[in-house]
Amino acid sequence: MEKTWRWFGPNDKITLEMLRQIGVEGIVTALHHIPNGEVWSLEEVEKMKNFIEKAGLRWSVVESLPVSESIKYAGPDRDQLIENYKESLRNLGKAGVKTICYNFMPVLDWARTDLEYPNPDGTSNLYFNRAEFAYFDIHILKREGAEKDYTDEILARVDELKKTMDKEGEKRLVENIIVKTQGFVDGIDADQLRENMKYFLEAIMPVCDEYDINMCVHPDDPPLQILGLPRIVTCDADIKAFLDAVPNPHNGLTFCAGSLSAGAHNDVPELAKKYADRTHFVHARICNVMPNGDFKESTHLDPRLIDVVRTFEEKRPGVPMRVDHAPLMLGDEKMGYNAGYSFHGRMLALGMVSGIMATINAEKGC
Repeated sequence: MEKTWRWFGPNDKITLEMLRQIGVEGIVTALHHIPNGEVWSLEEVEKMKNFIEKAGLRWSVVESLPVSESIKYAGPDRDQLIENYKESLRNLGKAGVKTICYNFMPVLDWARTDLEYPNPDGTSNLYFNRAEFAYFDIHILKREGAEKDYTDEILARVDELKKTMDKEGEKRLVENIIVKTQGFVDGIDADQLRENMKYFLEAIMPVCDEYDINMCVHPDDPPLQILGLPRIVTCDADIKAFLDAVPNPHNGLTFCAGSLSAGAHNDVPELAKKYADRTHFVHARICNVMPNGDFKESTHLDPRLIDVVRTFEEKRPGVPMRVDHAPLMLGDEKMGYNAGYSFHGRMLALGMVSGIMATINAEKGC
């Protein structure tokens, strides 16, 4: 696999020169300064591409070219927004940037309740506490009917949590979960969201065919129904459904082992084997799910992740891969990095995954 790194542009505290020194081969980034829904001009695309190439690297993956909320809920400006999206794809294709990661999660992107959950070794990780999330939903967001979405066990944990929760604790939850109010229309269900995703993909596939662009949707993170919002990329059946709905090989998957493993219902190594041929991008990380449903990031040496890496090394050599959601360590917590995107933690993770890849290839005689 190609060793890539998510980089947040020229203002990122982690420089391209630093990334070359630690063995990164390709860059995963986006034109973050362009508002969602506007066209990425060829000039702006080539400016970013040239900047990366001058550092001796290449722009391997766009993560992400955002899908506007109105496309997801079929708003009145959907078709114009799709035309803008197609024009951005054309400009990326002309510049030779041909792997596009995106998501179709309404309103809320990935969610965690703790961004610095302490580990015994002094590092920290992202963590998702189901009771805290339910508390946020019921008592802070005060979503009507929220209680119906949770089990009696979780509701009992919420009641216990309510006895000790203070204003600072509530503030922490709000800051960590970061609910985005982007005008999503209430009442849309999973079936309608699937139809809207199909409509979008069918509209852009001719451009993908013309420029050999691979679209790869990111699984929902976490792969659960949250805040009453429909989630449609959470499990084997969901993945099969969107791939079958638009069978064009340019319609593919970002295989995020971390997102998928956050659901105990997913056998991640088996999913990797099943969908390797439709995977265009790999996120190498993994989660441990607790008996109560909470989950946290696990080590990149987790045997399940080793199995995933083996699958893609054998079945999809050259596919872009990046590590993410690594521990905060060695002062990372003081640097103001985006949550989950530390330098030292990701560097350690990249070293681990690079070692796994080298071992697998040595076994193959490569």
